[in-house]
Formats: sequence, C-alpha cells, structure tokens
Amino acid sequence: MLDQTTKRRILVAGGAGFLGSHLCDRLLDSGARVLCVDNLLTGSMDNLRQALRRPNFEFIEADIVEPLPARITSRAFDRIYNLACPASPPLYQADPEHTLLTSVLGTKHLLDLAEKTGARFLLSSTSEIYGDPHVHPQPETYWGHVNSTGPRACYDEGKRCAETLTFDFSRAGRGEVRVARIFNTYGPRLSAADGRVVSSVVSQALAGDDITVFGDGSQTRSFCYVDDMIDGLIALMEHDGPEPGPINLGNPAEMTVNELVEVVLKITGSTSRVKRMDLPVDDPKRRRPDIAKAQTVLGWRPITTLEQGLTATMNWFDGRADGAASIPKPAAEPAAVA
Repeated sequence: MLDQTTKRRILVAGGAGFLGSHLCDRLLDSGARVLCVDNLLTGSMDNLRQALRRPNFEFIEADIVEPLPARITSRAFDRIYNLACPASPPLYQADPEHTLLTSVLGTKHLLDLAEKTGARFLLSSTSEIYGDPHVHPQPETYWGHVNSTGPRACYDEGKRCAETLTFDFSRAGRGEVRVARIFNTYGPRLSAADGRVVSSVVSQALAGDDITVFGDGSQTRSFCYVDDMIDGLIALMEHDGPEPGPINLGNPAEMTVNELVEVVLKITGSTSRVKRMDLPVDDPKRRRPDIAKAQTVLGWRPITTLEQGLTATMNWFDGRADGAASIPKPAAEPAAVA
C-alpha cells in the first residue's frame, strides 16, 4: 500500500468502471487524494458510492478522447492511472471508433498531463494485445498474433498503439511509465450485461436462465480476482526500480469455459442448462499469463482461490453482500506490498 503520510495526488481515468472504482477505493484507504475522471459511457456512479463518501475523493465527468479541461490540467499530480476504455467485446465493439481513440488520443492526453505535472504514469494494457496466441502461456516477450482488421481490432490494436506511445514517451525522457497487461479479472461490480464470461455465467446461473457458452467451451481463460489485480497494479505503479517494460498481471491457473460453468453450477446449486452459440470472430482459443516477471520484479502473485472469488462475486450479484464481498488475505501468504 501507499505510505499514508505521502498524501499523494492521484488521477484515475476510467475510475467509475469495474477495476477503476476498486482502485479508487484502495488508494483512498491508503490516504491518497484521488480525482476520478470518467465519461460514464460504461462506468457507473453506483460503483463510486463508497468513494463519494470520502473527503479526499473528487469526480469529474470528462472524455479523455477530447482535450482535457482546465479543471484537470491546472492541477498537479504525483500518479496518473489510465484505466479508461471498455474492456468487454460487446461494449468496445459498440462504438469501435471511440474505443480506438480512447486508447490512442486518450493515452496521448494523459501522457502530456503526466509530463506537465511530473507524474508517474501507468497504462492499463491488456492480454488482448497477444490476440489469438501461438505461444502458450504468453510471456511479455511474445509479440502476439492479432487480426489488425477484425472486429476486435479497435481494442487490440488500440492498446498496442497505446503501449507504443507510452514507451516512446519513456524513451524520449519525458517521464516515468509503467505498463500492465491485464488478463481476465472478475469480482463485485462487474456488470451482468457486459458480456465477460464470469459475469455472464454467474448472473445466468443465479437467475436460473440458460447459460450461454460460445463454441464447444474448450477455450481456456485464466481468472484473477479483483483484489489481487489491484494489488498488482499498485505494486507496479510504486515499483521504484528501472522502467521494467510491460508486465503481465493475471492468474496463471488455466481452465476451460466448460470447467468454469461446472464450478459455478456447483457453488450456486443452479439447475441452469447450457446453451451453445457460435464462437465470435477472432476469439482466442487459449489464454494464460506467464507471470514470472511480475513475481521477480514486483514480488506479486494472485492468492485468492477461484472458489473464494466466485463466492464473493455471486454474493454481490445476488445482493446478499452489499459492498462486503472482499476476500480476507491468508495470514501465511500476504499480498504483495508496494
């Protein structure tokens, strides 16, 4: 966690989203002063209910695709987190031009602000930059296999370009940067309608609806609980060594979508049936992070089990644990501390 005596001034772009709102809460707990900037296209003010009660928190509705308003650029910041961009295929494909520009123009505007104010900058990139990978698991040295003209390219190529901008900024000596390649993350505050596999399977099982599985369900994913991911993002931002290059953040425990459905049905006791649909274009067949670099550089690895994380997520979806679904960390295996 951040040193509570520092009172760092932190901007979180995309702070009303799933990951962003959890990050805001954690930074506020550390004693930081947090400005959340979000256009609310996919974020929600409901995600900020806890943060809005805190005296060190402020929200500004703005779109980072546009030049940042003076009420943002006139301030000084110590840290800038860029988490602004829809992260689920149905949402980022709904307006592909805006998705691409959020990654490119939005990152450029925030990098300029970081240079002006001397802030350290963190880009939330994605495992999607690896595309449908031919290398498994995916290390940071893998250049990826991406269809640059396909329906997912607005997100995949947008994030790849954002990484290019960020590292060029660093190579030019314009400021300190960090880049996190985030793999599948789940937990409370996921939207049931956002199309990501955990939110879809959990919400459908709880409602007793048919569970949608694309393809034959043999495609694999690796699921990281949100508390662990926030630990990793803060650890990366607060890494004071040389600029480490991109770092994978995710859970290396790989499972098929069919196996995920079985676990959810077992925990919920649901009698939902599986409904299969055609696999989306360019949907990756396998996805698993190589996190050796994160372990070595940051001392970070996820520690929340799938059963713990799914139970907390289900409680949140089911309305039984309003804001109280955080998983306590095992005393013998503490989370990484920045």
